[in-house]
Amino acid sequence: MAQRFHTLEVAGIRRELPILNVTDELAIAGFIMLGDVELTDACARALAEKVPKETEVLLTAETKGIPLAAELARCLDMKRYVVARKSVKAYMEDAIWVEDRSITTKGVQKLCLDGADKARIAGKNVLLLDDVVSTGGSMKALTELADKAGGKIVGEACVLAEGKAAERKDLIFLEALPLFDAK
Repeated sequence: MAQRFHTLEVAGIRRELPILNVTDELAIAGFIMLGDVELTDACARALAEKVPKETEVLLTAETKGIPLAAELARCLDMKRYVVARKSVKAYMEDAIWVEDRSITTKGVQKLCLDGADKARIAGKNVLLLDDVVSTGGSMKALTELADKAGGKIVGEACVLAEGKAAERKDLIFLEALPLFDAK
């Protein structure tokens, strides 16, 4: 059970985030949008105002980006969005994949797209989307996937830019989130 908390206000919503150790030296504030309809809706509406006008496709990674992508697609009047899956499924045909490293996931994971999603991205202006960007590992993997699928990246967006990611001039985000020393 977390003993420390960080108060976050984003898109007019306030949440108390538990501060959790991820290594012996580093702790992060646990930001979980899954299941939080109020937070997801408010953040999607706020991000919609910042999305590049030329965006044709939203691409996010499984799992935490999915509700945000769904709500942002609604706000932008898009009928679909694309999810990079964490494993190749039996029903996937002509799948492509890349490896991904994230500070919140132990080890290396795969992100993959099937042929139908590749076709949705090919030749389109793609906005990469995630809940939090910290080291940029997941965005790098999404970029590689979009490139393999023939898409053109028009931006990277997230709700929170964690640590040094908040210094990036090319990243679209709503609020900065600090990193913490592990205790």
